[in-house]
Amino acid sequence: MGEEPNDARPEPADRIPDGHAPNQDQDQDRHRSPAPPDPRVAPVPEAPPWAPVPPADRAPEPPGSPGAPTTPPPPAQPPATPTLAFGPPPQAPGQASGQPSGQAPGQPPGHQPGQASAHQPGQTPGQPFGQAAAHTPGQPPGDPSGAVPVGAGAAAASGYGFPQPGPATAPGYGPPPGYGPPGYGPPGYGPPPPAQPPGPANPAQAAAIALLNLSGLGLGYVLLRQWIGAALCWLATAALLVVALPADVDGVPVGVLVGYGVLLLAAAADGFRRGLRATLRVGAAVRRLALPLALVLLAVPAGGSLAYGAAREEAREEALLARLTVADERVKSGQGLLFDRAEPLYRLALATYQELGTKHAGSRAGKLVPARLDAYYAQLSAPYDKKDFCKAVAPLKHLRGLPGTVDKDLLGARPAKTDEPLAESLYGCGTAALGVQTAEPPAEKSLNELLDTFPQSPQATRVEPAVREAIKTRSAAVDGGAVPCGTVVELRALRSSVDALPDATFAGASRETAAAIEKGDFACGTSQFRSKEFGDAATTMTQFAKDYPNSPKAAHARSIAIAAEIADEEPEAGKSLPPAKAPGGARMVMVVSNDGPGSVELLYTGPTTGKITLNACATCTKYPSSVFLDPKKVKACTGPASKYPKATLLLPAGNYHFLQKRAGTSTSTGGDTKISKTKIEPNYSYTNCLYVTSGF
Repeated sequence: MGEEPNDARPEPADRIPDGHAPNQDQDQDRHRSPAPPDPRVAPVPEAPPWAPVPPADRAPEPPGSPGAPTTPPPPAQPPATPTLAFGPPPQAPGQASGQPSGQAPGQPPGHQPGQASAHQPGQTPGQPFGQAAAHTPGQPPGDPSGAVPVGAGAAAASGYGFPQPGPATAPGYGPPPGYGPPGYGPPGYGPPPPAQPPGPANPAQAAAIALLNLSGLGLGYVLLRQWIGAALCWLATAALLVVALPADVDGVPVGVLVGYGVLLLAAAADGFRRGLRATLRVGAAVRRLALPLALVLLAVPAGGSLAYGAAREEAREEALLARLTVADERVKSGQGLLFDRAEPLYRLALATYQELGTKHAGSRAGKLVPARLDAYYAQLSAPYDKKDFCKAVAPLKHLRGLPGTVDKDLLGARPAKTDEPLAESLYGCGTAALGVQTAEPPAEKSLNELLDTFPQSPQATRVEPAVREAIKTRSAAVDGGAVPCGTVVELRALRSSVDALPDATFAGASRETAAAIEKGDFACGTSQFRSKEFGDAATTMTQFAKDYPNSPKAAHARSIAIAAEIADEEPEAGKSLPPAKAPGGARMVMVVSNDGPGSVELLYTGPTTGKITLNACATCTKYPSSVFLDPKKVKACTGPASKYPKATLLLPAGNYHFLQKRAGTSTSTGGDTKISKTKIEPNYSYTNCLYVTSGF
């Protein structure tokens, strides 16, 4: 067996595992073929197929060993990827290998005799059997990265997947000897794969992720595959939507907005921190679009805020319109009611109008307030338009006084337009109440208010003429009216109103009213007498004589009162009204004596009317009487003449009615009356004895 030449030629590029040409500056000794096995060393037992191979170059042989290179050892190389060695163990020299010694046809140069020529599928030609195809950076081309069996030393054939003796790698590089790559060997062997080292800082990427998180959609966490953070963003946004929708006037509570804003800022800061050196598992196109997309997605919260603001503004507008509708309903409900009862509703409506027209003037409801105020003024002025002046005074005063409670700028010139209607209403209500005893308000209240509020108005100058006209009209009604007593009542009410007006202006009118009342009282008494209302006539004329003792009609009034009292007992006495003056001519004497207990009042009426009073007779008593005793047989006034109180009447001839009214005593009942009738003829004298009979 001859010695094989040491072929130090480099492998072609297509036969080197990484496809690169060898570095020409490297030591040529690295590309030499391994030394042949030493026949003096016994072969090592075959390693099992799963035996791990340290990923490192073989250790340098000791000096002086066969096949040891004469050059210094090469510098330490970076760790190579560990592989598992597969294939048959190397054979000893002279051992049958199933192939003739010498180089087989097609074998690569440097192949030793006795080596197996078979290789794994996909193995680069010329690569040792069982060696991984990857080329370790820095390893000389053609130098196998496999290992020889432990303890084989130089006798083990290199490149056949068996471990090499000695240290496999330079200190500090690669895994410990005997361990293979992850995924190979029995379970539990080998450390976990090393963590991927952080990449270089990428501020643009970090900013994009922060902005994506700032949108509230958690898309920055989605790019980072941080699903918990994304879920938190989604939950926070969903909770905000639940609280905020549907939009109302109050909006979202400030605490919720602050909390959500803090969460978004925290998510943006956390996304910036995580994305600064993160390696995104997305394509380059997505990475390029991340920042523009983040900027675009910022429009989501901004647009959402704008949309929510618009929705909230619309809700606010609807709420204001609803309040305006409620105020309108209150104003409408006041129609047909007395102003005193409707005023609380009007006040509430005005408060709403003022708030809408001042604090919310730019709203749709606020812009409708001026029209509502016009309608308000029109509704409250409706009684004036209907000439119902007394009913119009209160609402017009209310409208005129609104500047004290409602914003003047909001009201504008509307209150000033009520001056003329209010003055006219006060005048109309006051003059209409003249002479009306039950008027409410009384005439003097409206007229005085007119004179005080609008003293220079045309209506104020018309008050005095109107009062005098009312007096004149009623005075005329007394003279020829059918119901003078009613006119007198009006005159009395009129006098009460005139007396309450300013004296300087209405003193003359007051005198005229008093004269009209005097005339009216007399006319009332005579009217009652003619109407056979003798009791009322007697009362009226008696009061007239007391009220006006100096009146020329006082004596006549007393006569009418006496005649009415007699006629009340004997209606025939009231056939005609007593004359105002007694007739002339001869008069006949009538002596009247009182032969009875107690004083007596004798009233008479006929051609003349009057009454006399006779004192009580101290010694007179009642005369006994019975149904069988003829009154003519009673011998009254038969004693001495001086015993009986007497009175003498001078009566013109004619028919007279007498009414005897005896006062009460211990033996007689007060109020006893007796009616009698006598005819007085000329040239006669008459006596009349008044006595009392008992009932038994």
